[in-house]
Amino acid sequence: MREPIQKMQPEEQFSCGVVVVAAGRGERAGQSAEGPKQYRTIGDRPVIAHTLDVFATWANTGPVVVVIHPDDEQLLAAALKRMSRPVAVSVVHGGATRQLSVLAGLEALAKTGVRYAMIQDAVRPFVDHALLDRCRAALDGGADAVLPATAVADTLKRATGGRVEETVPRTGLYAAQTPQCFRLEAILAAHRAASASGRSDFTDDASIAEWAGIPVVLVEGSPDNVKLTLQRDISMADERLTRHAIPDVRTGNGYDVHQLVEGDGVTLCGVFIPHDRKLSGHSDADVALHALTDALLATCGAGDIGDHFPPSDPQWKGAASRIFLEHAARIVREHGGTITNADISLIAEAPKVGPHRQQMRENLAAMLDIALDRCSVKATTNEKLGFVGRREGIAAIATATVVYTPGTEA
Repeated sequence: MREPIQKMQPEEQFSCGVVVVAAGRGERAGQSAEGPKQYRTIGDRPVIAHTLDVFATWANTGPVVVVIHPDDEQLLAAALKRMSRPVAVSVVHGGATRQLSVLAGLEALAKTGVRYAMIQDAVRPFVDHALLDRCRAALDGGADAVLPATAVADTLKRATGGRVEETVPRTGLYAAQTPQCFRLEAILAAHRAASASGRSDFTDDASIAEWAGIPVVLVEGSPDNVKLTLQRDISMADERLTRHAIPDVRTGNGYDVHQLVEGDGVTLCGVFIPHDRKLSGHSDADVALHALTDALLATCGAGDIGDHFPPSDPQWKGAASRIFLEHAARIVREHGGTITNADISLIAEAPKVGPHRQQMRENLAAMLDIALDRCSVKATTNEKLGFVGRREGIAAIATATVVYTPGTEA
């Protein structure tokens, strides 16, 4: 198994490891410059990014393994950058068949120590948290294998040579979906046994469980949880995401002020500037980062900096304010937000901010993990009016713009 792209998430009290199967070539979807169908664009993002987003924002997701074709490493890396929040994944290469690819993913997942596994097709981007919750409830209730499925509604015909032979009763017939969920030890043993026996004709993982004698429990699937197979499916999925999409763009504002006292310099946007005064505060008193922290928290209704880092708590005495800002950024991402812009206006008579502006912007870009051109730092005086004009303090006004993905709030 390759090294994780990012550090694995810690296992929670109940967590499901996830195997996302993305090694197929998708011939029925036709050729595209974007690559196989799991990397085609729908709603301005790759299909697999939509699929992974659902698991990245589900509370019970544990380690995630993505099984890909060896030729698709750059495609996956690009898709991961388009997600609404970072996700920790391990990457393994698949085999000649889906069955072998799943086995490779399960072997990798077994090394993480999780008890349960969800096996998900990368090209089912409309799976939702409610479906995952139903699967989790069945596993938590003692099931060794869980299959989300929908009752067949169409009339079914059996035919030979283009001629109908009979009508097949649809009572008791279901269409299988993913994620198909299992006690990891049981499904891994079944896959290993199937591989050792030379069987390669299984159409899904539930059928392997059936072959191995593992009882499979049905849970209600979702009519929206469709598999994108043909180019027409991809086009319809793109239309679905773009036709009625209303961007969830939120703007948060923050304001902070700190008193100037005798000292040797001030810290603004993580940059120490020598000065004959310093800012008074419990932490490093970085007024700019404090204002931006409040602006980010405001976009998801997460309170303010004092709620998360009370000045009465001695552990934050002298702390670097980047801790506060990075914490706020994590909260935003946990709520499904993507930070798109950060703007800070500093109001001070002195010291001069201009010579340090570039380093300040670079610091913001690193702390927020966004592009430099999305970070702005400006400074102005107060024309010698008020407490700022009297050089009694420095104020900061911050604005943060965040785009949230609908349905992914924590």
